[in-house]
Amino acid sequence: MLRPFLALIHDDPQTAALARDGGRAFVAASLRPYLVAALADEVFAARAPALVVAGDDRQARDLAHDLEAWLAPRPVRFYPSRGVAYESHLAPPPHLVGLRVAALDALLGADGEPPVVVVSAAALTEKVPDPELRPASFTLRKGDLLDLDETAEQLVAAGYERVDQVEDRGQFAIRGGILDVFPATADRAVRVDLFDIEIESLREFSTFTQRSLAELDEVLIAPAAELAPEHRELAEIAAATDADERPDVAELLPLDRFGAFLDLAPAGAAVIVAADEELGPALHDHWADVCAAFHDADAHGLYVTPEAIERALDERARVRLGTISSDQAFEFRAQAADTAARSLKEAEPELEKLVRSSYRTVVTWARRGDGERVAYNLARLRAQWAEGEGLPAPELRFAVARLRDGFIAPGFSLAVIPEHRLFRRRRAEPEEPTRRRRGALRSFAELRTGDIVVHEDHGIARFAGFDTKTVAGVTRDYLDLEFAGTDRVFMPVDQLAKISRYVGAGGAHPPLSKLGGTRWETMKARARRAAQELAGELLNLYAERRRRQGFAFPDDGEWLDEFEEKFPYTETADQREAIELVKGDMEAPRPMDRLICGDVGYGKTEVALRAAFKAADAGKQVLMLVPTTILAQQHFGTFSERLNDYPFIVEHVSRFRSAADQRAAVHRFTEGKVDILIGTHRLLSRDVRPKDLGLLIVDEEQRFGVKQKELLRQLKLRVDVISLSATPIPRTLQMSLAGLRDISVIETPPEGRRPVKTYVGEYDEQLVKQALLREKARGGQAFFLHNRIETIDETAERLRALCPGMKFEVAHGQMEERRLERHMLSFLRGEADVLVSTSIIESGIDIPQANTLVVERADHFGLSQLYQIRGRVGRSRERAYAYLLYPAYSALTEEAQKRLAALSDYTELGSGFKVAMRDLEIRGAGNLLGDEQSGHVAALGFELYMQMLDEAVAAMGEDGYEPEFEPVRLDVNVDAYVPADYVPYEQAKVDVHRRIAGATEVADLQLLRDELEDRFGPIPDPLRDLIALQQARIKLGQAGAQAVTFRGGRLAVTPIELDSVRAKRLRENLPGALYESGKSQFSVRVPDDPEQRFPAVIRAADALLAVTREAA
Repeated sequence: MLRPFLALIHDDPQTAALARDGGRAFVAASLRPYLVAALADEVFAARAPALVVAGDDRQARDLAHDLEAWLAPRPVRFYPSRGVAYESHLAPPPHLVGLRVAALDALLGADGEPPVVVVSAAALTEKVPDPELRPASFTLRKGDLLDLDETAEQLVAAGYERVDQVEDRGQFAIRGGILDVFPATADRAVRVDLFDIEIESLREFSTFTQRSLAELDEVLIAPAAELAPEHRELAEIAAATDADERPDVAELLPLDRFGAFLDLAPAGAAVIVAADEELGPALHDHWADVCAAFHDADAHGLYVTPEAIERALDERARVRLGTISSDQAFEFRAQAADTAARSLKEAEPELEKLVRSSYRTVVTWARRGDGERVAYNLARLRAQWAEGEGLPAPELRFAVARLRDGFIAPGFSLAVIPEHRLFRRRRAEPEEPTRRRRGALRSFAELRTGDIVVHEDHGIARFAGFDTKTVAGVTRDYLDLEFAGTDRVFMPVDQLAKISRYVGAGGAHPPLSKLGGTRWETMKARARRAAQELAGELLNLYAERRRRQGFAFPDDGEWLDEFEEKFPYTETADQREAIELVKGDMEAPRPMDRLICGDVGYGKTEVALRAAFKAADAGKQVLMLVPTTILAQQHFGTFSERLNDYPFIVEHVSRFRSAADQRAAVHRFTEGKVDILIGTHRLLSRDVRPKDLGLLIVDEEQRFGVKQKELLRQLKLRVDVISLSATPIPRTLQMSLAGLRDISVIETPPEGRRPVKTYVGEYDEQLVKQALLREKARGGQAFFLHNRIETIDETAERLRALCPGMKFEVAHGQMEERRLERHMLSFLRGEADVLVSTSIIESGIDIPQANTLVVERADHFGLSQLYQIRGRVGRSRERAYAYLLYPAYSALTEEAQKRLAALSDYTELGSGFKVAMRDLEIRGAGNLLGDEQSGHVAALGFELYMQMLDEAVAAMGEDGYEPEFEPVRLDVNVDAYVPADYVPYEQAKVDVHRRIAGATEVADLQLLRDELEDRFGPIPDPLRDLIALQQARIKLGQAGAQAVTFRGGRLAVTPIELDSVRAKRLRENLPGALYESGKSQFSVRVPDDPEQRFPAVIRAADALLAVTREAA
């Protein structure tokens, strides 16, 4: 518990004066959460709530997270902005409404400890509807009576959305006698289980696994909307009418009952401004956006002017903290806590030094167990756990808390170090992944009616849904597959494992397969051969690299340590880990081949730069290969600037230099006079012969051709190689290449990166004009995305007329390359204000000064594409703006509305790996395997081809490939299906069937049974039989059986190998059993009546597995 450490401010006269009299103060960014928490705790003594104002939503969320750790158990709430503007007509996402309602209720309520509420500047500008306009909240209690239909109506009125499966706040689902609901203000979803109309139990459950967690006695269902249904409906009707006839949103809402957030806050609440220098710009930027979309008078009805907020804060804010030092009366300095230790042995002296200097030293751990282990292994120090007693003495303390950053503050003699800042761990190599069973694929869970699928034996088909059919008196579920022409196959669901969703090398899919004929088999055989060749190549390369000795680089020198300290930003945890792994690989004797994969602008170049420095420092040469001239120019600029103070010579070769200059640079590199040479594929020419090459860096490797890759492959055998890629790697491919290639993924956004302010709304020329002029006024540049080559020049002309005095350049993929590079370079140098382009800007271009993006017809783009395009801006610390515009709200499909609403929510920062994985998976598939493989990927689908590659790699590996046992084919005439009224929606039905058919262990099925009972209620007989049938198949497969037949009233199982002792025991356990060792066959008489035959088969499977597993 960290709260007792806040009392240190009483010993510091500066803080005591600030808490008593208020004023403006400079505070180091790392110390800000501590100081805010300490000041808020002082307010607590007066039993008043505290209101903390941050710059933007992300900063407010992070600050609230840290304050929770410092102030626990005092309630801390985060009040975000709506996420979507009033004028966009889009309803705010329910999870944001939930956070807003919870924060406002905590601030206005008088129960318990007074809360601390953290609010962003944008949220202060938005007027808040009177809490009485909200739909009513209600409570569900165990033992109460509940009418499901009435409750569903109540939930819809309260702003909840009815769905098939609850995944997010503000959703509910009804299945039989079970109601799942995710209350807008709760941390977890709740499952309400009814016995007739009485609430039998209330359980929290995980939306990820859909499994129940803790039992509850009652749950509060807070509204998921800020306005009652009648006001929401008016806005929705207006949104659906044409733009010309539509009344303004301000006419539809009861504006007289909207008030400023600060007016709602209790008069006694203490207000602390946590980001003084960011407040003014953030308020004025937001107001400019609002005025562009609204008439001025209307804006005043729904938003508060910056001047009004600043006046209110001048009156109420006692303390203003800034992280830029100017003329503040108080200063609180601290250094960020970051030791360079790689192990406990290196970290302990650092902690000892702090304790000896009389610092109260606290190390925080996310899990107590990790801290206990470290405490046990300390050699000289002893660590006590901070358990919430008074202020501890100056010694080492451990505490359980999740802090993002720590600090060392001399003024308070306090050092707080989170575990991830204590160690720069070189993680142990991951264990070999277990071989996945074919068909048991993640993407299958997303199978929907109409999707294209690949059947291993029959080829490519369209999935037309499930059919429950009764054939010869037996009811089963079948998959309805449509092939070429009028061919259809009803496939038993036990063959589900043979099916995967089609993911090709591009967006389109090949023609559906024709049933019968040999074409599919021929294509499979051809692809299998290609997979074997590729596997052979990969393995040879890998074995060759293992055999060869590379250069083992020495440990980091003083220069490198100094160079790293000069890095102007704090590395993210992922970035630091990637750097450490690269250094470890370079220090090892075998040649390195590591792929660094990260989202746009997440610091991959810095990893390469440090590796290049280490190589040059050890006297080795570095070659950096990039796909385009512009990138070569960019990297040359970055490297030259950063290495300016060191005696390393950096050169570059590209089309923008004369042939003579290029030859001279190459000649100097050959003589060893150049340390780092950067260039395009010109570097792979015969005349580039390094004198002593130690490191090769390849940027965006997938963009090089086959011949260039072949040359690279030869180089890889001799030197250390780092490849950089912004294309996320499909997980399945990662498994295939595990061990063949080391992979590091950087998923965390750099510090100081602010989320892009995203505006979603109808196209409006005035808005576009204002956005472009504002960017020019602050000295920046803008992108205007128009994705039709035929009309792009006309669009540029229209924009020139709209914004005279601004310079526009045009760029698109069908331009002649020299001209395209000339236009791009002119924009890069800042000679043009706006680049009007198609979606070619989607990847690779890094222009930090371009911070406004306007996308025309945003409704035509997929989510991941919009995400990648939006990644072009917001690459510096400047606030970036993205305007996603569409012609008319009424013309939007529901899908497009959801896509645009998702992007307008601030939480999307850094989710490049999670946004629409499928689009990126397709792009990654062809890229990593190379052009020569992408034809097979297109023909067979990504997953079937990857399975072949998996098997080929395993077969050629040291251990050889042993196919896993497969559950045997076994059928008994018994009804076995998933009743439609038990699992009412297709998505879950696919998932249940997939998991049953893909199970290879009885334990998997037991877990599934528990989960089904938990999610859907008691299991009906047909489903119980379906699970029991698969259990029997698994047990017979584990006993070694490959074939099961019924003949003459007997069940015959082959091949089964039993010695005489086991055969005798089997006959004892199963009367009537017969074992024929000559045929390796076991048989037993079973009843003809299906009702009795089924239990007999299950008994036989149990008995057979038991004796085969017994020791003889």
